[in-house]
Amino acid sequence: MTISGNLFTVLSHDRTREHVTELLHVDDVKIERIVSHGQASPPGFWYDQDWAEWVLVLNGSAGLLVEGEAAPRHLRQGDYLYIPAHTRHRVEWTAAHEPTVWLAVHHR
Repeated sequence: MTISGNLFTVLSHDRTREHVTELLHVDDVKIERIVSHGQASPPGFWYDQDWAEWVLVLNGSAGLLVEGEAAPRHLRQGDYLYIPAHTRHRVEWTAAHEPTVWLAVHHR
């Protein structure tokens, strides 16, 4: 079966929450589109995942803090980051004036 679509169609205008759409899940690989509207990780919350993650900012911008680093990384359109499994990280901020569209590839 083939699957096709467009990452920029049907972007939700509901700015009250982040929107996650699973685009593909095959074996140990999952690909998601995440649309943020000024969201951030809750205070004190850190992601600590059993899987690795590669993220790409397609639109907007975000501040992503990796535990042990002095300051968040400012990710802009086209920037990507590979996050190994169990690397604690958090989203400090996402752009409030425009959607931040992420492509996230998770794998074991």
